[in-house]
Amino acid sequence: MKSHSFWDGFFCSFVFMSEKLTPSEKLKSRKKIELLFQHGKGIKKFPILLVHNSEFDKKEFPEVGFSVSKRNFKLAVDRNRLKRLMREAYRKNKSLVDLGKMPLASMFIFIGKKQAPFDEIQSQMQKIFKTLNSSENPTSGNSFLSKEESIDTIASSIFTNVFRQVNLYYVDETEPGELMDEAIVSMLSSLDPYTNYIPEERVEDYKIQTTGNYGGIGAGVRSNKGQLVITNPYEGFAADKAGMMAGDIVKAVDGKSVVGKSTSDISKILKGAPGTEVKILIERQGEEKTLELEREEVQVKSVPYYGMLENGIGYISLDNFTNRATKEVKAAYDDLKKNNDLKGLVFDLRGNPGGLLHEAVNITNLFIDKNLEVVKTKGKMAEWEKTYKTLNKPEDTELPLAVLISRGSASASEIVSGTLQDYDRAVVIGKRSFGKGLVQQTRELSYGSQIKVTIAKYYTPSGRCIQAINYAERAEDGSVEKIPDSLRTKFQTKNGRSVYDGGGIDPDIEVEKQALSEALIALYQKMLIFDYATKFRFENESIPSPSEFMISDTEYSKFKNWLSTKEFNYKTATENRLKVLKETAKKDNYYEAIENEIIALEEKVGKEKEEYLENYETEIRELLKDEIVSRYYYSKGRIQSSLKNDPDVVKALEILLDSEKYNAILNT
Repeated sequence: MKSHSFWDGFFCSFVFMSEKLTPSEKLKSRKKIELLFQHGKGIKKFPILLVHNSEFDKKEFPEVGFSVSKRNFKLAVDRNRLKRLMREAYRKNKSLVDLGKMPLASMFIFIGKKQAPFDEIQSQMQKIFKTLNSSENPTSGNSFLSKEESIDTIASSIFTNVFRQVNLYYVDETEPGELMDEAIVSMLSSLDPYTNYIPEERVEDYKIQTTGNYGGIGAGVRSNKGQLVITNPYEGFAADKAGMMAGDIVKAVDGKSVVGKSTSDISKILKGAPGTEVKILIERQGEEKTLELEREEVQVKSVPYYGMLENGIGYISLDNFTNRATKEVKAAYDDLKKNNDLKGLVFDLRGNPGGLLHEAVNITNLFIDKNLEVVKTKGKMAEWEKTYKTLNKPEDTELPLAVLISRGSASASEIVSGTLQDYDRAVVIGKRSFGKGLVQQTRELSYGSQIKVTIAKYYTPSGRCIQAINYAERAEDGSVEKIPDSLRTKFQTKNGRSVYDGGGIDPDIEVEKQALSEALIALYQKMLIFDYATKFRFENESIPSPSEFMISDTEYSKFKNWLSTKEFNYKTATENRLKVLKETAKKDNYYEAIENEIIALEEKVGKEKEEYLENYETEIRELLKDEIVSRYYYSKGRIQSSLKNDPDVVKALEILLDSEKYNAILNT
């Protein structure tokens, strides 16, 4: 096997032959040395490795040199000792090899991890010569050092040396742990965003993503104006049982102040082994209160809500693909089927980032027949070229099905929606999905750390890979671009409908939605909607059911009055562009000529901003309603509250309740 400059790291430890050998035997040409390391072949012999190249000009005697790995032997005195022993072993035993079979340029490299005695080195040298004389000589190819082994040896040596030199000689103090983490992260950043290094302290967070389980109090947290705020206690877990409420400000944990600490730091403090106790000082509406909680195993639900919509149409929301996703989806379906005359199902995958591949396969299996292909994976390693098929009897292959997707639907969500689309089993509704067709596997590293590495791409049954970004081809500045629509390849569903690769999953019906205004985004980001809901909950013991609760005119007036007492400033995109225009006009000496027009535009934009509470009343009411409902009915209440006016859900109901329209979509 030819190698290409995998040996460069050994140059620094090269040494010429001693005078005990003839001058013709010494490998002295720098050019030859470079060619040797670039194109040579390796024979795996421990602890001595022979790197050779037999393509140089014919000579009576081979040219040889010796090297010792700096990675394993830091001191020059140790390396020089080993080189002397290797030279002597070669000199004493070269008669054992047929010079006609000896490579014409060679480098003997000691890669052992101990100070070997002369007898051991001589023994290994004799084995190399016997190998050269035998039918298993290097030209047969069965003793070559692999490319991967070459890379591993050299890369480790170079990295270790750089790391050591920086730590020893850099002018300022360094943090070795931080340097290591940054080096690893920087290396992986040139690949794709999903190949990640997971240090030991983050392993638990990664496990949460795949299992949905962790030890803690069961509550979401967020930073607001420099304070840590509880955003949503999980129903039925420790925080909820202790009476913790959304809007509570965390002041101290176990008597230690958490003011000024980051969200991630406080989150780590709140997590812990199930059964352990924790005291949390909170502030609620200006009053402080200490809550005593017992940590427990928290199970984040994959299905936060399911229920009936109208006219026999069911609804299931799936947030992630943890190891309980299939079980929860099946349980939700069984309940809907058992207690209702189910005539159709809306399966909501919007915003679902994906998760476990086998869960995607099993969930798809609920709606298509046994022994059908769901997804193929293709990677560098033959072992990752697999075909995943359905293994079980399905729950229902006839029930009209609508799958909702969004730009945030990725990976496993795209496998499910894409496969159901390929088999014409469901109508896909919403916006084009994210386009992540990459498969990751977690590998164990030292010191409790892990690496999540992309090992393959996946392909839906029609043959399409939905990966939207080609990370292998980058611009000179390192940026990557999406695959343009013009380069996407057409494939066909079971019924002959056209579908395309390279850009996520295209919905069968795209639903256009009004973009959120800067005012609404600012209200949400500044947590003013959140804060008003906190105030409302404190003043109102109960509200009607999520499907019945509405923001009354009186309540909306209260909100506007309350908001007028708050500092609420935001900049629109138009204002930012007007500012640029004004600065540019002044620079170009045009400002006086267009000053009146600019002032008029600024006044008009200002008036529009003043009227945002009226202009966006419908949208603001909806945000307020959903946030307030969540304070009484948790996440499932928020979802239920939002469904009535959801454009995607409205469109799905329209399609599912019209069998002719439904069938026409799947057959054209």
